[in-house]
Amino acid sequence: MKILVYAHRLEVGGTQVNAIELAASLRDNHGYDPVLFATPGPMVSLASSLGLRFIGAPEPGAHPSPARMRALRAAVRDEKPDLIHAWDWTQTLDAFYGVHLPTGLPLLATVMSMAVPRLIPRAVRTTFGTYELLDQARAAGRDRLGLLLPPVDVHLNAPDPALGKDFRATHGLSDDDTLVVTVSRLVEHLKLESLRRTVEAMTTLGASLPALKLVIVGDGTARPAIEAQAAAVNETLGRPAVLLVGAMSDPRPAYAAADVVVGMGGSSLRSLAFAKPTVVVGEKGFASAFTPDTAEKFLYTGMYGLGDGDEGNQHLIAEIRRLATPSSATDLGDFSRDFILRNYSLESVTAKLDELCRETVADHSPIRRRATDGLRTAAVRTAGAARDLLPSR
Repeated sequence: MKILVYAHRLEVGGTQVNAIELAASLRDNHGYDPVLFATPGPMVSLASSLGLRFIGAPEPGAHPSPARMRALRAAVRDEKPDLIHAWDWTQTLDAFYGVHLPTGLPLLATVMSMAVPRLIPRAVRTTFGTYELLDQARAAGRDRLGLLLPPVDVHLNAPDPALGKDFRATHGLSDDDTLVVTVSRLVEHLKLESLRRTVEAMTTLGASLPALKLVIVGDGTARPAIEAQAAAVNETLGRPAVLLVGAMSDPRPAYAAADVVVGMGGSSLRSLAFAKPTVVVGEKGFASAFTPDTAEKFLYTGMYGLGDGDEGNQHLIAEIRRLATPSSATDLGDFSRDFILRNYSLESVTAKLDELCRETVADHSPIRRRATDGLRTAAVRTAGAARDLLPSR
């Protein structure tokens, strides 16, 4: 089967990694012929390293984007795919109005954000990345649904002490330092609150744990604000306790070097694959350690949560302090990696995606349904449903 994978802009991010790795895995394990269509960015290098063919898309001026729809139609004419797999609502709108609505070419949508967007047409089979979102989509009246958990390459993302040692040496960190690592896009939406809270926590933790250091891996529009906050914390503690190292297209050395990881979504899943004690963060003050007691909850909700809005930071401080104590790290690390192997391995998620692709190709959507759904979606878009316009994480 030939599949055109329509991904987000290929900046450094978890959704982009998911789209690229799944496309390559479909080829290697199920005989697909994939081509990647996306706006160029740093992650083109990952696609190239995995041997994926890449077609550049223009920058969008709006959603849906006329320029992208034109480019997508041209790519479809040239490539003649059996299926388009669109990642997130913006790409889905382009593919729906540009190709699926007028031609009926099968379209599968995948959403990895933490909400059910109303702007994805109901006629489009749509996958979500958590059981909770799947239940919410059903409750909203959607019936063309599937579960696609975020995949983790458990062979590449695995404990590697030598890789961690090299990372520490590169950044002037000693073996005696206790490293708290965060790998994240440094952006305002979804990420900034937890980033600020993690840096703030170092003011308290760093005073009582002099070997503790926070390493932030990532880049984005919020970096200047985080750098200023980190500088203030370092001045208060009188030592370089918070270090920003910038974005890494391959952050595995940072995970390997960590003693504790603070993160959400795909970043926290990769941390678990490295058998690292992990504090899962979200918004409104949410912070909870991943443990045998919380594992089933996170499997249902995803690696994210909403707190009670308390402006205090005691939950995060307590969880980092608890996991930074090495007494239980080995047992917790083994449990964490086994959790990933059982639920999120790239091979098992790819097998599920293969099923969804074949179901989508076999399930013809009649023009009347496509047209009706297109009108409904256009009405919602015109009404300005701003709360639904959520970028992927």
